[in-house]
Amino acid sequence: MKYTLIETQNNYTVVSYENGKMAKAWNKGVPFEDGVYAQAGNMLQLPFVKQLCLMPDSHVGMGSTVGSVIAMKGAVVPSAVGVDIGCGMRAAKTNLRAEDTKGFEKAIFGLISKNVPHGRSDNGGDRDIGRWRSVPKKVLDTWRTELVDEYKEICETVNINRGNKVTYEHLGTLGTGNHFMEVCSDTDGVVWLMVHSGSRGVGARTGGHFARRAKEMIKEVSEMWHMKSMLPDPDLAYLPQGVDEYDQYLKAVKWCQLFAFHNRRIMMDNMIDSLATAVDEAFDIELNFDCHHNYIDWENHRGVNMLVTRKGAIRAKDGDLGIIPGSMGQKSYIVEGKGNEESLTSCSHGAGRKMSRGQAKREISLEDHIKDTNGVVCDKTAGVIDESPQAYKSIDNVIAAESDLVDVKYTLKQFVCVKGTDTSANWKNKKK
Repeated sequence: MKYTLIETQNNYTVVSYENGKMAKAWNKGVPFEDGVYAQAGNMLQLPFVKQLCLMPDSHVGMGSTVGSVIAMKGAVVPSAVGVDIGCGMRAAKTNLRAEDTKGFEKAIFGLISKNVPHGRSDNGGDRDIGRWRSVPKKVLDTWRTELVDEYKEICETVNINRGNKVTYEHLGTLGTGNHFMEVCSDTDGVVWLMVHSGSRGVGARTGGHFARRAKEMIKEVSEMWHMKSMLPDPDLAYLPQGVDEYDQYLKAVKWCQLFAFHNRRIMMDNMIDSLATAVDEAFDIELNFDCHHNYIDWENHRGVNMLVTRKGAIRAKDGDLGIIPGSMGQKSYIVEGKGNEESLTSCSHGAGRKMSRGQAKREISLEDHIKDTNGVVCDKTAGVIDESPQAYKSIDNVIAAESDLVDVKYTLKQFVCVKGTDTSANWKNKKK
């Protein structure tokens, strides 16, 4: 569908489509690929989509754009959330000084790597390095007191436990892809901890189940009326309000978001313990907060209650604290929301990819990666080339493009970064 970009006196660009619909894009200084505008146009063809905003880190995703904020009324599109349901960030500010960690960087890296399962192997099988072999008591306690009862209720109607997988073995673990654990210092020399992860395998199974079910329902209706699907993209299949699957999906997503919250909380606790052991010093936590960036919530915007999906975006209501990380060699930012209704009170969730994973592996050399992560104790092998800094947009440009959405409170730079890689034999053939 054809579109026109219209500059405004505000900080955003209006994307006007030939069907009369429009989106708002915070793209100044961070140009989007054409596919972003095309995906937004496809989404706006759905009659229940009321508003759509594109954050500065937007890039093409499966069906729906990563970096999009969408207000819906009367239906929900599973791809507008994605399969990494509840993915987000947690940050903790310590009272340690950067000089307190000097000389201990490799020890910190080693202890965090040891104490938090990360990565993937054996295609997720029994020898998978990314899950607990012996589940710690605090993980089991969280599972039993916060998660298991509702999980059992969900599994009575929704098949998100295929193969009888033991979900709690992923609670408190990192995963792969762009997930990470970092130790940083801010411009005042104060040490911070950050973790980025989501709902792990159970979130992927949940998102996948409902995406398939939405496609099946669209196909059933099309066949009933002997007509072709009217969807502009099959990955925009939706669940209409009033069917059981709509309510089941919202309940399951809410639970996955809770799982993701506790997942990050447990990892952060283990990171704090690892740091204390490495520097052999007790310290206090002055700030410890969490934010989702792949999720759904009911919100009221300008007097209208709507279902808002954020896929690669965080809420930025007035006073909200948010975490916007760069890549593993760039700065990260702790921000405070301004409550701008033009963006549905939202902002970016990170730097945003400018290269696909395949392109990054083809174009970024190992020498480039080592150079771009200079000063950071991290994986310096080809296994993380697709996460190397050059694969991402400039985080400084992203922050500048959303100056009307957030204020910067702290600027961080990592000196330790732990990431998980997939060492399974066929990982290159899997969609990331």
